[in-house]
Amino acid sequence: MSLFETIIIAIVEGLTEFLPVSSTGHMIIAQSLLGVESTEFVKAFTVNIQFGAILSVIVLYWKRFFQSWDFYYKLLIAFLPAAILGLLFIDYIDALLESVLVVAIMLVLGGVLMLFVDKWFSKSTVNQEVGWKRALKIGLFQCIAMIPGVSRSMATIVGGMTTKLTRKNAAEFSFFLAVPTMAAAGGYKLLKLLMDPAGSTMLQENLMTLLIGNVIAFIVALGAIKFFIEFLSRHGFKAFGCYRIIVGGILLILLSSGVELSML
Repeated sequence: MSLFETIIIAIVEGLTEFLPVSSTGHMIIAQSLLGVESTEFVKAFTVNIQFGAILSVIVLYWKRFFQSWDFYYKLLIAFLPAAILGLLFIDYIDALLESVLVVAIMLVLGGVLMLFVDKWFSKSTVNQEVGWKRALKIGLFQCIAMIPGVSRSMATIVGGMTTKLTRKNAAEFSFFLAVPTMAAAGGYKLLKLLMDPAGSTMLQENLMTLLIGNVIAFIVALGAIKFFIEFLSRHGFKAFGCYRIIVGGILLILLSSGVELSML
């Protein structure tokens, strides 16, 4: 990967990781448009620059991560469903990550859903505490995001809203849940590479690329989180739904016209 490709993909990660538009889908699109070959390192890079993004959550909400052990208990409950399914279907998920068609379809379907989310789940309860039942339900919704193009953020926020959390509180819990989920995904990919002599050498040769990617993703994600919370509280999901439909629709048109957008 060139420096330019590294910067672009890291910016895309930082901008989209916490927005309900699918960061994985957008990185797949960015790689395809840039013509970046889908090597083992590139796959590891797109997962591991998420460390920079999750660090932005810890920096912005550091007090919440030191409030009580109960906080971590709820995160664990919400994290487990995706962790179990991820380990069981890791090869199938990896295969889906190379399909621009899957991304395009899920962007459109998710966009249509988001046009109605605010109306369907507009009522919130006075009690906004996330107990274990709420945490488990949100965790089950997170499993849907294993399909590229769905968006982990969208799935978990909608999951929170189905339990009558406000948009803001559902979004914030989604951010917190991203920390163990993304750290586990990145750590697993990193461990696999380190256990392979060729993979370990590849990481050593590309340490600067990983560092640059994580720093850029961290800085961009800081701004994206602040923007998203304010925008979501005021305007809801419709704008993101329209965006998803437009992007997914363009991709479907390009693919149906014979334009080569699949990962190389």
